[in-house]
Amino acid sequence: MSGPDVNLILRSTRVVTPEGTRPAAVAVAGGTIDAVLPYDTGTPAGTRLEDFGDDVLLPGLVDTHVHVNDPGRTAWEGFYTATRAAAAGGITTLLDMPLNSLPPTTAVENLRIKQQVAAPKAHVDTGFWGGAIPSNVKDLRPLYEAGVFGFKCFLSPSGVEEFPELDQEQLARSMAEIAGFGGLLIVHAEDPHHLAEAPQRSGPAYADFLASRPRDAENTAIEGLIAHAKRLNARVHVLHLSSSDALPLIAAAKREGVRVTVESCPHFLTLTAEEVPDGATEFKCCPPIREAANQEALWAGLADGTIDCIVSDHSPCTTDLKTPDFASAWGGISSLQLGLPAIWTEARKRGHSLDDVARWMSAAPAALAGLTRKGAIEAGRDADFAVLAPDATFTVDPAELFHRNQVTAYAGKTLHGVVRSSWLRGVRIASDGVLAEPVGRLLERDH
Repeated sequence: MSGPDVNLILRSTRVVTPEGTRPAAVAVAGGTIDAVLPYDTGTPAGTRLEDFGDDVLLPGLVDTHVHVNDPGRTAWEGFYTATRAAAAGGITTLLDMPLNSLPPTTAVENLRIKQQVAAPKAHVDTGFWGGAIPSNVKDLRPLYEAGVFGFKCFLSPSGVEEFPELDQEQLARSMAEIAGFGGLLIVHAEDPHHLAEAPQRSGPAYADFLASRPRDAENTAIEGLIAHAKRLNARVHVLHLSSSDALPLIAAAKREGVRVTVESCPHFLTLTAEEVPDGATEFKCCPPIREAANQEALWAGLADGTIDCIVSDHSPCTTDLKTPDFASAWGGISSLQLGLPAIWTEARKRGHSLDDVARWMSAAPAALAGLTRKGAIEAGRDADFAVLAPDATFTVDPAELFHRNQVTAYAGKTLHGVVRSSWLRGVRIASDGVLAEPVGRLLERDH
């Protein structure tokens, strides 16, 4: 039986737990999962029961790759709008990237500014990555001690001048510093030399843009990153993998004991280069959406564990920056609210289960960031849940999305999986598209 402080029981015929999906009743006390009980467990007097019938009770999703752009570029996004979209999509925890905000999260004082802006606006629990740029090696340890979850760097230009990329010598220096205190370096891995040598054509043709970001740029950067990590015994994470050619290299490194993990994103796993219309720069991101055959290889990498997790890389901008010219348009896909149904739509076609989706989109990102209270429906974790009607469908209408600029590459697509509600530490924060007031907390790395 559950403990005496239980005040809420959530029940479903399909509860996704680390041991598999089964009928269960989840007892919640003080915002924490107290116990996962048999489905027919009685409800004590004074305890509220929420029965979801056959809708699936999932652990709340954890999205470790979100560009909130707040403060400084709040017209692009913002903590209030981004976290509303997250909550509506079943995401209960997110980590904010250190760039596209002004100031970037490259020093402790900048982190504090961002935390002050986020605190009253967060609908979901929110943490922060620090940034590694050429000039801030001295700031890395203080940022880590201030609670960031790790450090992001670019190996090619980031697109914003206040967040410059690292060359190979600077990468090694930052990686050695971060490894020295046991931190994690997360890397946008595209080699600048391959990018510089690729054909650069302006205009509306997606094929020209795709040619400008070749797979070799990713493959070479990842190869170098693995070599540095192996030499320094450093922990590194490859962001937004789009080139399936890199999978054998990554798998071999993992077998050798190199401490490397990898993510991919919904757009790489659900959208293909062949379907991108000319001028449709809502599909532009870096690295780019590649061909259908490449996508199938990414799914195989997920299935065999080479790719660890799926996160959004939600990177919005104002609509005017999505010009029809692929060379000059801002690169970024907005998908916070749609990641779960987009992935479920494609996963179910390939024989994957919601257990797999929960592992890729909740447990693995939580483990990556060291969020030990997130990522699973089991005793002792935060009572964070997403309730999904997995067989229901909907057609994406940008006007119904909660992120600030309602531009999306998923417009008009029919997706499987409707998020009925989201729960944060036992509080319902979203219900059928109606959002509660912000109750999210700011998270810091466990010291």
